[in-house]
Amino acid sequence: MSSTVLPGKLYYSIGEVSRMADLPTSVIRYWETEFSGIKPPRHSSGKRLYRQVDIDRILRIKELLYEQRFTIEGARKTLQDEKAARQPVQEDILLGSSIPKAEIRQDLQEILALLNK
Repeated sequence: MSSTVLPGKLYYSIGEVSRMADLPTSVIRYWETEFSGIKPPRHSSGKRLYRQVDIDRILRIKELLYEQRFTIEGARKTLQDEKAARQPVQEDILLGSSIPKAEIRQDLQEILALLNK
């Protein structure tokens, strides 16, 4: 899966995402209701503002549904499994920190003391 990026932009309209993913806007809006990973924030005018992470998810869902021929339920489960597989790695990095907990606790107490002054 390749990532499609337009340089210099943080947010993309649904029309831009539609062209990048080669999908109708109605399909993208439908997938928002079916997959919890697609939750674009909205502009004050109500327009959806897609971030690169949203586009990457849409492209992954498209790959699962159109290329690998998964059902929506199967694609949803695969995405959940992929997310669960990434979780322990992130937790191991935090647990494997070389900073002792006592030192972190002391730093936090010092910050709290400064805030209470």
